[in-house]
Amino acid sequence: MSLRVAIVGAGPGGLAAALILARAGCDVQVFERASTPGGRTSSLFLKGFRFDLGPTFFLYPRILKEIFRTVGRDLEDEVKLVRLDPMYRLMYGDGSTLDVTSDVERMEREIARLSPADASGYVRFMAENRAKFNRFRPCLQMPFGGWSDLLRWPVLRLLPWLRPWNSVDGELRRYFRDPRVRLAFTFQSKYLGMSPFKCPSLFTILSYLEHDFGVYHPVGGCAAVTASMAQIATELGAEIRLNEPVEQLLYQGRRVTGVRTGDGEVVADAVIINADFARAMTRLVPDHLRRKWSNARIAQKKFSCSTFMLYLGLRGELPELRHHTIYLPQDYEQVIADIEVNHRLSSDPALYVQNACITDPELAPPGHSTLYVLVPVTHQHPNVDWIRETHRFRLRVLRQLSERLRIPDLERRIVVEKVVTPADWDVGHEIHLGATFNLTHNLDQMLHRRPHNRFEELEGLYLTGGGTHPGSGLPVIFESARITCRLLLEDHGQATSWLDPSPNGHAVHESARLCLGRSA
Repeated sequence: MSLRVAIVGAGPGGLAAALILARAGCDVQVFERASTPGGRTSSLFLKGFRFDLGPTFFLYPRILKEIFRTVGRDLEDEVKLVRLDPMYRLMYGDGSTLDVTSDVERMEREIARLSPADASGYVRFMAENRAKFNRFRPCLQMPFGGWSDLLRWPVLRLLPWLRPWNSVDGELRRYFRDPRVRLAFTFQSKYLGMSPFKCPSLFTILSYLEHDFGVYHPVGGCAAVTASMAQIATELGAEIRLNEPVEQLLYQGRRVTGVRTGDGEVVADAVIINADFARAMTRLVPDHLRRKWSNARIAQKKFSCSTFMLYLGLRGELPELRHHTIYLPQDYEQVIADIEVNHRLSSDPALYVQNACITDPELAPPGHSTLYVLVPVTHQHPNVDWIRETHRFRLRVLRQLSERLRIPDLERRIVVEKVVTPADWDVGHEIHLGATFNLTHNLDQMLHRRPHNRFEELEGLYLTGGGTHPGSGLPVIFESARITCRLLLEDHGQATSWLDPSPNGHAVHESARLCLGRSA
């Protein structure tokens, strides 16, 4: 009889798990509350305009390529990936700009335009972070179940490179003096929902990954990737049940034995949760069954920022605007403090804008454009009442777009519009506190101190997604699925050597292979 696995949520992690487990011959059923798969990595359709709901940067495709390869597919045969060059434009509050490219000579020239003395630091930054990433990669491929895992060889090899006393910004001071140049290599900590002035120095590897492996646009948006994953999982035999939220988990003592939906009970040998961790725990797992992750302890954890979103369908094209543009105000550190400490809305907020139609014109009707606008803001907090603030903050953001990004006649060109606030992420999308990047990645919420891939408090329950190890962001979410599936299959006596992350079936790092067994 096939191993029966129920997956709660058809986000990227759940779909990656469905691919792997269906390839392993499991009887896989995925339960998704929405009408389409993908979770936040799905599409938003507004009167002929198509937007990515959530992620728009497609980084480090290597992990998903490996997963596709293990199920007999080629990612680039399934989804067209366009490598962007320049990757994005940074616009600073003082009016200066920086076009960020992975071409070494051009990037050195761009840095020299802002700060001639800093250009020489680029090659050194890349070389040292390449070495750091190569040492850290085995840690991304192995589970962490306790303190003992920190004593394993891949982790010990990494220690000289960690510099835990340093923040990302502090680490970048070793290479660049000009704060604008440092911001070009530190703002990526917002992918984790964290401040570069507090984020652990390990995460300088985020900007390294962009520069060494590129930033891609999947034609059709990042949602095209999850749509392809869902289609292939179905072809491999997985069943994806849409519009069917899981209402309860089934238990025998401290063992999870299945799920209950509005259509009835489904018995399973294992259950994987791909929903938002804190929301799923407090909704699906009774508090008395959780000690380490009780409601009271979850309330004490640190959660990431949220995002205020504008999805705008515009008349006309925007040829002067890059595919990705990031605006960084002059007092960026204060803006971050307003988000994370003061929990108030900034008068000069940072912005990220995607003008995807410059690369992918079919996302909008002819002669029109899509504009995806993301503003990092505080997660749900009593200081900000979004019923009162939404209209005012929308006007502030539109003014920023017109003045800072120099988009003329913006408001008059809007054909369709949708606003999403932290309250909407919280209530409409079931994200705890609207914290779109989940638990923060400070040192006491990483590795074994993050919720475990094999959930430590209940038998038969596993986790994947941004709320477990390795963390948030599409590449590591895909890796979390691979770690989780390996644990699940090994727990049920099934071979997993075919999951080794390389084309020939041999592990990239022998040290990673040795550490990928059952953790304590």
